Amino acid sequence: MNGSETIWISEIFGPTIQGEGAFIGQPTVFVRTGGCDYRCAWCDTLYAVEDRYRKDWIEMTAEEILAKVSKLSGGQPLMITLSGGNPATQSLGKMLALGRASGYTFALETQGSIAKDWFADLDVLTISPKPPSSGMQTNWKKLQNCLDAAGMAMVVMKFVILNEADYLYAREVARRFSKLPIYLQPCNQSTVSVEKESLNGRMLWLVERVLADGWFAARVLPQLHVMLWGNIRGV
Repeated sequence: MNGSETIWISEIFGPTIQGEGAFIGQPTVFVRTGGCDYRCAWCDTLYAVEDRYRKDWIEMTAEEILAKVSKLSGGQPLMITLSGGNPATQSLGKMLALGRASGYTFALETQGSIAKDWFADLDVLTISPKPPSSGMQTNWKKLQNCLDAAGMAMVVMKFVILNEADYLYAREVARRFSKLPIYLQPCNQSTVSVEKESLNGRMLWLVERVLADGWFAARVLPQLHVMLWGNIRGV
């Protein structure tokens, strides 16, 4: 296949429910692309990030991806969640155009490091800037470029919170982009088994921290899929 016409796919699965963010609980089919420009310390999808897993990725055309999605959804045009890795490393414009023509809606999550003109064709763009615990640095100009590229698409911000430094980072970013809806979730550090007691404790701390701070514009949510299925892939 011609790499310029294909998309690296790590996995396609569903229907399942969206486990986090603005559409938590909503039925969706996940299209997880392969490849990422970040290497977060607590990444729970390394199989879609690191080059050593590239042998497991599949090159697919936009038509092939949508055919797989349609088969999974029984032909019903559900929301397609584009995830990764960082799906912004791929050329997804054609897939968006074909999918929208068939009635599908699209939600994409990215850290805000690569802007694409096809962001404007999304229904929902979730920007998830990576906090200090990730080990990554935020490039504010690139993040703004992503917001500008979104056009009329709905844009929300979501933060993974491990500790106080991450919480303060989220507050600062929220001040910079005060018009955007904010979603917070506790960090799931484990890539294998989930220590639910520890995760629930972090969730409780985050709720209490937000309320004590009077940050009433923020919404604190769990990772619902982690609570239900742990770190099992494909659900």
